[in-house]
Formats: sequence, structure tokens, C-alpha cells
Amino acid sequence: MQRTAILSEQDYLNKIICGDSGEILPTFPENSVDLVVTSPPYDDLRTYNGFQVDLHAIGKELYRVLKPGGVVVMVIQDSTKNFAKSLTSFKTIVDWCDNIGFKLFETCIYHKYGTEGAWWKNRFRVDHEYMPIFFKGDRLQYFDKEPLKIPSKHGGKVMTGSGNRHTDGTTSERVTRPINLMKCRGTVWDYLMAGDKNPLKRKHPAVFPDKIPYDCIRCFCPEDGIVLDPFVGSGTTAVIAKKLGRKYIGIDISQEYCNLSNERIRKEATDLFNN
Repeated sequence: MQRTAILSEQDYLNKIICGDSGEILPTFPENSVDLVVTSPPYDDLRTYNGFQVDLHAIGKELYRVLKPGGVVVMVIQDSTKNFAKSLTSFKTIVDWCDNIGFKLFETCIYHKYGTEGAWWKNRFRVDHEYMPIFFKGDRLQYFDKEPLKIPSKHGGKVMTGSGNRHTDGTTSERVTRPINLMKCRGTVWDYLMAGDKNPLKRKHPAVFPDKIPYDCIRCFCPEDGIVLDPFVGSGTTAVIAKKLGRKYIGIDISQEYCNLSNERIRKEATDLFNN
């Protein structure tokens, strides 16, 4: 079936579009989006107003609309049934890379403080979600981790440490050097306030912290870039994209959540973290 592309950017840029992402995304032109930050409905962990999602089909469309070098950051976990994990996160990563064409840049861990819940006597408390970071093409078109750096524990000191261990088992000489004040945060990202104490945001059953799109946009999206969330929910990705001066596209099948996203954009996306 022939695709019908939306020819004018004014039809979809800086808008929240109400509809099924599986039907809306095929109307977007290919190679048009710089960054996707999203948390899809998965494993029926929330009702999401009854919406079911085909992550394979969505992945194919995201790959098509993403620019070469563009990035998709997904926040995802696995449900537990009969004491076993669903493996949805791992299956999706393998499927998107093996069958769609994405490459996996990294899988970061979104560290949070989980609740004990009904399983607390029979298994560990879950303090994390996965953040697989996919890209299209040979390399990332934009990457700047400087805004994501964190203070070094021994920043400003001069310290001596053991040398690097080589593949042949030998070790290089000990090194004495000053320790930088800031360091790369690594692959475990601490975000402890998913609701951010925002009463509007809490009207949605499943949200991620504002800082996730805030960090991802600054790291992976150029200043004139376009940020997409095909499951925009409470509007967090769109709100932060606008705050950071990027163009945004939000899609959600629920009119209730589209209204919520637009309300948040009107009330919050004026001055950067001015609320």
C-alpha cells in the first residue's frame, strides 16, 4: 500500500497528535526526526485506556522516519508472571537490531527506588528500568555528554593509581595525575522522582522523570533538531523539548492524555525549569 506523507511540517511540528501511532507514523516523511524519547506501553502493566501496541511495527516506522545518525531512547521494563520475567525488553532490543536495522549504542540503567509491592517476600525490589539507546546508520549524528557529567568524588586532588591491565596479563606503570572535577556519569543514571511532584503529570498512570528527556535531548539532539514521542502520555518529552528550544512531535491514542499534554505545554514550557 502506498504511503501518504504529510507534505507540510506545519501539520505535525510542535503539535500533539491524537491517534494510533501505528497509523500516524506512516504519514510522516522519512528521514525527518532527530531523536525519539519514549516509554511504550508494554506487558499490560498499565491500562493505558485499553491501547495495545505492536513494538515491532512501531520500531519499523521509527527507523523509517529517523534521520541517518538519529537516536531512539526507550524506557522499558519487564512484567513478572509465575515468578518469571517476560523478557520484553531483551526481545525488543534483539528484534529492533536483527530485524529492523537499528544498532544498539548502549543500554543504560534508569535507577529509581522501587516499591516492595505484592512480590516483596518472594523476590528483590525492582530499582531499575532499562534505557536501550538505538541509532540508525553508521554513527550518531550528534553526541555531547558534557552536560551529563557528574562531580568526581576526588575531583581536584592529585592521586596515584595502578596502571592499566593489558590483554596479555601485564600491567602498565602506575600513574600520578590530577583528578578532573567532573566525570562521565557512566551507564547508571539516577532519577528518583518520576512524578516530579507535578499534579498534572500524576494524572497519567505511568510517567518517567522530566530529567530523562532533558538529559537525552541535550546529549543526542542538535539545537535545531526535532524530538518525537509516539506514546507521549502526560507530555513530558514534548514539554522538555520545547523548554530546550527544540521542535517536538507528540502522539497518543488517548484524547485524555493529548489534552493533558497540551495543558502541561501551556503551563510549563515557557522558561527552562521555571516551575
